[in-house]
Amino acid sequence: MTSTQQGRQPVALIGQAVGQAEASLTRLLNGVLADSGTSRETYLGLQRLTALGGRAERGAYEHDLSDWLGLDGPAARRLAGELASAGLAETEGDTIRLTARGQALREGILGGAAKITGPMLATLDGDDLEITVRTLNEITRRARGIPARRTTTEGH
Repeated sequence: MTSTQQGRQPVALIGQAVGQAEASLTRLLNGVLADSGTSRETYLGLQRLTALGGRAERGAYEHDLSDWLGLDGPAARRLAGELASAGLAETEGDTIRLTARGQALREGILGGAAKITGPMLATLDGDDLEITVRTLNEITRRARGIPARRTTTEGH
């Protein structure tokens, strides 16, 4: 380890930078969602089902929704049910899977977002973007390994 690495502290403002980027990109995404008539929760439900390979055991999918989106059990079940009743997902036995309609909606939203963000991202160095994505994925993986602290003060 070099002397500059020894004295180097993690970038203290990474949370602020990530939060500001997330808020800015979310603002743009919300416009695309509004244009498509899709709620943010529906879009995120489609994203999570896609992340699970487009098909999952329903209980595992609902747990994933709870974990990633911060939904309680009834809200996760409700969202999974809403995706199915809208024809964006379908259930068969204990399995839920993305339908062609759900996939098309998701792809349309991603395409709409890419039209907005694509020109901006094209001006950035591709290697820097790849490093950023890898770094953020690793931060996410590590942070998910840290037990969550209680976020409510109820009862105190």
